[in-house]
Amino acid sequence: MKLTVQKKSWRLREPFIISRKSYTHSDVIIVELGDGQFVGRGEAAGVDYHGETQDSMVAQVEAVRSQVEAGITRAELMQVLPIGGARNALDSALWDLEAKRTGRRAWDLAGVGNTREVASAMTIGIRSIAGYEEAARKLAHYRWIKIKVSEENPLACVEAVRRGAPNSRLIVDANQAWDVPTLYALGPKLAALRVDLLEQPVQVGGDDDLELGRSPIPVCADEAIDTIDDLPRLKTRYEFVNIKLDKTGGLTAALELAQAARAQGMRLMVGCMTAGSVAQAPGMVLAQLCEVVDLDGPLLQAEDWENPIQYDRTGVMSWPSPALWG
Repeated sequence: MKLTVQKKSWRLREPFIISRKSYTHSDVIIVELGDGQFVGRGEAAGVDYHGETQDSMVAQVEAVRSQVEAGITRAELMQVLPIGGARNALDSALWDLEAKRTGRRAWDLAGVGNTREVASAMTIGIRSIAGYEEAARKLAHYRWIKIKVSEENPLACVEAVRRGAPNSRLIVDANQAWDVPTLYALGPKLAALRVDLLEQPVQVGGDDDLELGRSPIPVCADEAIDTIDDLPRLKTRYEFVNIKLDKTGGLTAALELAQAARAQGMRLMVGCMTAGSVAQAPGMVLAQLCEVVDLDGPLLQAEDWENPIQYDRTGVMSWPSPALWG
């Protein structure tokens, strides 16, 4: 098997601002695995708050080149690389290669099928209050809108989005910018604005005082969850977990995490890092198990793959063509 790996930077439509950082590009790695007849592809952005970069991910891929080219399995890959973007890209390429070799879609190989419609949220990054309302008006036809906020006047930000999009379901994502007292103070007011989900509102490690059911809006762990090992601590604090393939190190591990979280009574969201359609396609496999879907990376970009995933006016995603992935 022949392995190639390269770096790619996708231009964004506008700067994407969250509470901890601003982005102008989606910086990813692209992995291809060829067997002489078929080529499997994977794309990953990595987890920047874990210190991952394009260079670090490429180095991890190169470190296992001989094992990969000797014909590594997905199970073996999980043993030789840690969680993160490098393993995600390789795992994704292995899924794609198997689908092409067998002539079966990745959904069927994963045992989840693709009968459930996948409607992604569309994210509004941090901006002025007037900017939130303007952006929301343009996105009001989406079923779901995710609102990035900081510690600065988040209620006014959400009010502006609700004015602009009176019928959309809302996710509020503070990326750890609040503390627990702020969360509980804001909860009833955000509930009155019909917010459906609060995503990682408080600091990882600063969530000991979170109590299931105390917030009128379900709380979702994002930065707090990477693997199955995190579940025992989180299940008494968070109703939802946001599973991202870059965090778990690929679809293989993400499916295992989803089943384990469900078994412990937790609800599921699938999320993404900002990246192109090849990165989002395996997330659509996981989405068959999830209540909430946030796979809008390509919508934030000014460019994407050939044969990209299509999104209709409400956020419903087309199934990836075989020419793209899976």
